[in-house]
Amino acid sequence: MLLQRVPVETRSSSDWLARRDIQLLLYLAAGLGNPAVIWLFVRGQPASVPLFINTLIALTIAIVVSWHALSRIREYAKARQLSYVFPINILSFGGVLVAIAILRSSYSISLFVAGAMGAIIVSYMLSLYNRRLRRPHFIVSGGRSSEIRLEGQFIPAPELVELESLVQAKRLNASLVADLHYDHPDEWERLFAKAALAGVPVYHYRQVAEMQSGQVKITHLAENDLGSLIPNVPYMSSKRLIDIAGSLMLLPFLLCAFVIIALLIRLDSKGNPFFIQERVGFRGETFRMLKFRTMKPRGPITDAGEQRDDAMTKSDDDRITRLGRFLRKTRIDELPQVFNILRGEMSWIGPRPEAKALSQWYESELPFYSYRHIVRPGITGWAQVTQGHVTEVSDVNSKLRFDFYYVKNISLWLDFLIVLKTFRVIFTGNGAK
Repeated sequence: MLLQRVPVETRSSSDWLARRDIQLLLYLAAGLGNPAVIWLFVRGQPASVPLFINTLIALTIAIVVSWHALSRIREYAKARQLSYVFPINILSFGGVLVAIAILRSSYSISLFVAGAMGAIIVSYMLSLYNRRLRRPHFIVSGGRSSEIRLEGQFIPAPELVELESLVQAKRLNASLVADLHYDHPDEWERLFAKAALAGVPVYHYRQVAEMQSGQVKITHLAENDLGSLIPNVPYMSSKRLIDIAGSLMLLPFLLCAFVIIALLIRLDSKGNPFFIQERVGFRGETFRMLKFRTMKPRGPITDAGEQRDDAMTKSDDDRITRLGRFLRKTRIDELPQVFNILRGEMSWIGPRPEAKALSQWYESELPFYSYRHIVRPGITGWAQVTQGHVTEVSDVNSKLRFDFYYVKNISLWLDFLIVLKTFRVIFTGNGAK
């Protein structure tokens, strides 16, 4: 009875406005209606003019991309869709404008802006509507279902008799969540079967717990758990191509910035403006990671314990320079890792690579720690934008759960969500040390 991925927002089939195709039609009506009215009735010009047709085609592409992106990121944990409406729309409409400029196609900027404004307004309204229509998840007690936090749409299940009557009458507008590995009484087992046959979603607690927390529990991983954590192989190949293309496109701009930042670091403190450290990366291989130096220079350390302590960045670390604090807060210090990406040692997005001394320590203390190396490490990642910077073993255990969630759910849309969260972290400075 384990069904598909638990959706963050599951709606009643009788609610026609909640249907994805209906919402797309509303997006298109708002985005294409404004320019059509302006062109046909205000200007009084025919619809066959290429300028008008090109503008409608551009708006259609931008609207479909924006609608699809918002509907996809909603599937992942901690995706506050409303806060991403404006950035996603700006990216999609801005991307279409860039494509038009490259192709040198004729279009009307006034009509394009009018259509974009209409689409963004409807996008916000529908996102608010979607948030109000979350279907309740009834949590059935027993076993490890107690790990699910009872909040918001996650509420305790009613009594068995009440649930049976609702299922029988086909009026249960909710999903059932239970530990399906737990030995429930026979009457509850029969209810799960009846509910599934009646079209009521029945989920194993772990699916909901992962969706709620954005973590994959790793205390008692079994062989089938490791199998479910195998990353998306086709996407891994295309992700490498995206990394290379993005790095080559940004490199000319980054090189100019690197020269200026390196000079500023030298003026702020003596020493090499760059910092090179051995990190453990893809498939457990060690590589030399490059970044801007943000701390005062220090001599070589040979003792393993001292190396581990030196690799930890503590809150308000007095080793951080004045400029280094700004570079860390904005994540600018990580940008030289574009060269590690080109060498195939890193990706733009993935679990953060740890210093070799820390990685060896964590691996000796935490089960399955090395499994995070099944994907390339990244400049930013799910754990970084969700939990922030941590070093203690107790915190790293939680971080590892975030890393496993990324490995299990790796996709273009999860990476896109991480990019959006990364920009928010940069602007707020949360998680920086």
